[in-house]
Amino acid sequence: VQLQASGGGLVQAGGSLRLSCAASGFTLDYYTIGWFRQAPGKEREGVSCISSSSTWNADSVKGRFTISRDNAKNTVYLQMNSLKPEDTAVYYCAAVFRPAFGCYVDQADFDSWGQGTQVTVSS
Repeated sequence: VQLQASGGGLVQAGGSLRLSCAASGFTLDYYTIGWFRQAPGKEREGVSCISSSSTWNADSVKGRFTISRDNAKNTVYLQMNSLKPEDTAVYYCAAVFRPAFGCYVDQADFDSWGQGTQVTVSS
């Protein structure tokens, strides 16, 4: 089970980026996939989540970030629009197989993590 996060970069405030989380070794269809981020000196926090039955977005990104999945490509995406300097962080994707719970899972429940991808938003 491997996850590969990509798509980070440097963007000006107000710009957009699309992160990708590609899975290998398992099929994403019934997994819950979460995007998390960690800024310097801060704890890792949940950003968005998608399961086979639901999605969730943190209040700080609602209306700006959209999570989606392409099961044919075994990939989950995080479209990030109207980026702000406070969105600067290392972004991680993670997976957990708990189809009955949807996105009602804790960060500690995610047991497969990808490497991070850096997102830097300049003001």
